[in-house]
Amino acid sequence: MDARLGVRPPCHVRMEVSEVTKMKRPALAFALSLAVVSAASAVASPRSQLWEAIQAEVPGFMKTWERLVNVDSGTGDVEGLRMVEAIIVQRLSELGARVETVPALSGAGDSIVGTFNGTGTRRILLMIHYDTVFQRGEAARRPFRVAGNRALGPGVADAKGGVALILHAVQVLRDVGCSGYGTLTVLFNPDEEESSVGSRDLIRARAATQDFVLSYEPPDREIVTVATNGIARVHLTVKGLASHAGSAPEQGRNAAIELAHQLLQLDELGDPVEGTTVNWTVVRAGKKVNIIPDEARATADMRFSEASELCRVQGQAEETIKKHRVPGTTVTVEVEDRRPPLSRNPASEALAATAQRIYREIGHSLEPAAMRFGTDAGLAYDPASGKPAVLETMGIVGQRIHSADEFADIDSIVPRLYLTVRMVQELSAGREDGGGDRHGE
Repeated sequence: MDARLGVRPPCHVRMEVSEVTKMKRPALAFALSLAVVSAASAVASPRSQLWEAIQAEVPGFMKTWERLVNVDSGTGDVEGLRMVEAIIVQRLSELGARVETVPALSGAGDSIVGTFNGTGTRRILLMIHYDTVFQRGEAARRPFRVAGNRALGPGVADAKGGVALILHAVQVLRDVGCSGYGTLTVLFNPDEEESSVGSRDLIRARAATQDFVLSYEPPDREIVTVATNGIARVHLTVKGLASHAGSAPEQGRNAAIELAHQLLQLDELGDPVEGTTVNWTVVRAGKKVNIIPDEARATADMRFSEASELCRVQGQAEETIKKHRVPGTTVTVEVEDRRPPLSRNPASEALAATAQRIYREIGHSLEPAAMRFGTDAGLAYDPASGKPAVLETMGIVGQRIHSADEFADIDSIVPRLYLTVRMVQELSAGREDGGGDRHGE
């Protein structure tokens, strides 16, 4: 790819890994930002003021990113979540937002809502979570660092990069004087990695008042996402009768045997045509080796693209479990809806077309995609009304998510900042592709 576009820094500003690791962090962040800026500076754009503002924002972005990554904020980590919340609240206050904090109903952490009032009528929401999947101590073991064009550290892509991106995109919007929206709202929640159980009501309520919602999960390549899967769990429970396994096994009712029978029967609950998968992943039975187990349980991970699949799987499972192998056992099944899908819809497709057009302004290509994971985008979208228009994976490009090898692509900072700022500009002006004012009606 052309280095002038900010995708790959030119050779004279690249640093070897050995050089990077010898640098102190402030110097590292500054040198790295210079590399990205140098690579982007040759882009010829009619929007030179915006481009210059984005370049100038990169050093600050790197500092914020490092600060966020170096705080453990695993879901449920009260102390760590509070520290990250303080960073976000301080930054939003400095940017001039009206800031609210709303306790997550699930317990640890607050959702943070910042609102900026503009001169127009369009209502735009940018959102991402600030919890991670990692345990306390992970940031100390492998703090933020840079290797080549990659940033590494716990949650560096998912989703501390998204948090930094929203904060610094707002800064750029302020620097270039973009306030043509009616309201620009930013929302950060603390429990997405556990299905946003404590913040989903807030997300739904705030999204329902918006015309557009942009969500900042990390893509694994240059895409934006127009559809995501929903997430559910299928719980299977068998009740039997305990008895001595050696002297009187015939007096028992073996729940483990019945569970195994039911798992084999229920192995084809998925539907490839509908994009539904049901995979049994956790199985438990028995407490002691010399007792016939009187209870057994199994849980399946379910992914689905259409909400109607929840009822279909529940009904099919209830019919299937009527056939028993072990007489005298009781079998129950329950489908637990954890996260709705973002189903394919015209409004998301229109937003993706706008994003594609914007990316072409800087010589980049961007593709719309449907992804198998589930995100808060599904909570923001109301399939009954078809509103608001929602677009996912607006965040920093990254891979190896949820692993110790997770990394983010530093070369995606400038293009992704540009994408967010230009999306806000275009949506504020009513220039979304396929557009008109239908989303604001």
